[in-house]
Amino acid sequence: MGLDVNQREREGIVIFDMKGRVTLGQESSTLRDMVERLDGQSKNRLILNMAQVDYVDSSGLGTLVMVSSNLKKRGGAVKLLSLNRRNVELLVMTKLATIFEIFADEQDAINSFFPDRELKQFDLLNFVRQLKEEEQ
Repeated sequence: MGLDVNQREREGIVIFDMKGRVTLGQESSTLRDMVERLDGQSKNRLILNMAQVDYVDSSGLGTLVMVSSNLKKRGGAVKLLSLNRRNVELLVMTKLATIFEIFADEQDAINSFFPDRELKQFDLLNFVRQLKEEEQ
């Protein structure tokens, strides 16, 4: 299974609804190409909806970091939305959870781009605690 990405926009924020895997090869290229197209459209605020991303490898992590870095250089940002358990664990293990803002709710992710709006950030510590409780 590759990576399918559907682009949509809400309140001036680009949202990529991703489905599949973010891995070495065509999958990472697909994501990089779509982000490069945003540059041509002068769009630099992006939410990656990863609710249907079932696997991310080291190359995929590198792509996420590269996307974040490129958008920051252009005065923007990328936020991650709806990560599954495995992907949250991967970000924690690699310490990349400190680089990305993570959200469970799409509206909160959108609100994070507007300083005057209230938002509820993803509680990573609470999520990890719940995982440990479920395992016991």
